Amino acid sequence: MLILHDNIESGNAFKVRLLLSQLGLSFKTIQYDVTKGETRTAEYLKHINENGRIQVIEFEDGKCLAESNAIIYYFALDTDFFPSDKWQQAQVMKWLFFEQYSHEPCVAVAKYILTMLPKDTPRRSEIPNLHTKGYDALNIMEDRLKDHDFLVADKYTIADIALFAYTHKAEMGGFDLSCFPAIVNWIKHVENTDGFVTMYPDGWSRS
Repeated sequence: MLILHDNIESGNAFKVRLLLSQLGLSFKTIQYDVTKGETRTAEYLKHINENGRIQVIEFEDGKCLAESNAIIYYFALDTDFFPSDKWQQAQVMKWLFFEQYSHEPCVAVAKYILTMLPKDTPRRSEIPNLHTKGYDALNIMEDRLKDHDFLVADKYTIADIALFAYTHKAEMGGFDLSCFPAIVNWIKHVENTDGFVTMYPDGWSRS
């Protein structure tokens, strides 16, 4: 069975859980507390991910694939989640790179600082700059989604999965999504796709 080295708070890991669930693939998760260095042990670095991060998929033969967008790309190939048309494939990849370069470093980091670190952390000084850049990224998404149900070819793809993960929890990072009606509508579209699963399981609470 596939093993996902996971952290429930990670939108990057959620991307993988969502796609695997929507593909109907069986997998189990192993949870790590990244705030306690559980992904930085010698064993983890040697056998799971030399980069010391979660969202690693471990195959039955022991091979491990890291990086959330590489993982969802791997599993989306030859499925409806990745287009067959070369131009549309490139558009999906464009949004995957946008997510990792312009979106996740702001929206995800703001969520991490405000929900995972102590209230007196000096990193709260980063929030204004993260919000400025994060709103820029959200505005780009809003412009695209004003006239489209999904990001590429009006069809649900891994481009949507990649950007949905942290966008739908952006308010946890202090972002006001009410300013983005097209994004809010898109979130509803994604949540209504077949096999959708929530980021946080029923009954889960931060403790």
